Amino acid sequence: MNDPQTIAPPPAPLTLHAADGFRLGGVVWRHRTHAVDGAPRPLAIVNAATSVRCRYYFRFAGWLHRQGWDVVVYDYRGIGESRPERLAGLYATWLDWGERDFEAVLRHAREAFAGQPIDVVAHSIGGFVTGLAPSGALIRRVFTVGAQYAHWRDYAPRSRLPMLLKWHAVMPALATLCGYVPAKRLGWMEDTPRGVALAWSRSRARFEDTYVRAPIARSAEERAALVKRLANCAAPILAVSVTDDPFGTIPAIERLLGYFAGAPRTHLRIAPAQIGVEEIGHFAFFHSRFETRLWPLALRWLRTGSLGPQTPGIVISARNINVDAPEHAAQ
Repeated sequence: MNDPQTIAPPPAPLTLHAADGFRLGGVVWRHRTHAVDGAPRPLAIVNAATSVRCRYYFRFAGWLHRQGWDVVVYDYRGIGESRPERLAGLYATWLDWGERDFEAVLRHAREAFAGQPIDVVAHSIGGFVTGLAPSGALIRRVFTVGAQYAHWRDYAPRSRLPMLLKWHAVMPALATLCGYVPAKRLGWMEDTPRGVALAWSRSRARFEDTYVRAPIARSAEERAALVKRLANCAAPILAVSVTDDPFGTIPAIERLLGYFAGAPRTHLRIAPAQIGVEEIGHFAFFHSRFETRLWPLALRWLRTGSLGPQTPGIVISARNINVDAPEHAAQ
């Protein structure tokens, strides 16, 4: 998709408000024209990983913009551009990030980018967040990387014990002591709302069972509605995982995909050696060094909803969709 423009406007700050009035901040890359090659120009929204600032995805967003998309990246409440003055008073959970924050971005996209197809690129918890928005029917296609909701039994066996100690013992203790997780000074991630820390540390095999105790409790009716909402999502999903990601194991990815019962969904698993590198892990997909090796996977899926014949990796599962399986199996 080649844009006829020779000069594109620079990215611009974005400010919007969720339905409850919470102020959200982000950045938008937008072309001067709303159509390309005679068709409406697509818009991509990037849903970040837990407590990762939206600026982490700037290089990927800029690249996707150069491929012809308008792009919106934003921070969930409590993070980066959406952090309030006093984080200790914020009790947001992952559910708020989806039901309120991503929902606000979708509603903004419907109005500000009227008539343009809306795609989502989601990293880690961002894949879960994608299914929580009431306006999910607006989404055309979804591309996820390492998307899961941190149920401890799904962690890679070699990493499970230290991850349990860090995320399910130390993190909630800090949240209780400080009113939030001062993760930045520990070099973990961005400072994190208490509710997110509690949801993570309590994460159950069925995500809805995580939200049965105060202060993050939801009623039985609310939990059932959330499950139904994910099942009603219809946008085709390509879920990419890598073999050296301790969060994005096969059980973890498949557990989340199981909730998207109404969507065509494909799970593609890649080994680092298949693209000539030693490691990728949970975060590196969005590093610029993978611009030519991994980013085209996202581009092709968003553009066509299909996998190319030379796609690295192996298809772990493909439900309600026809894809050409890659030639090589991950080890």
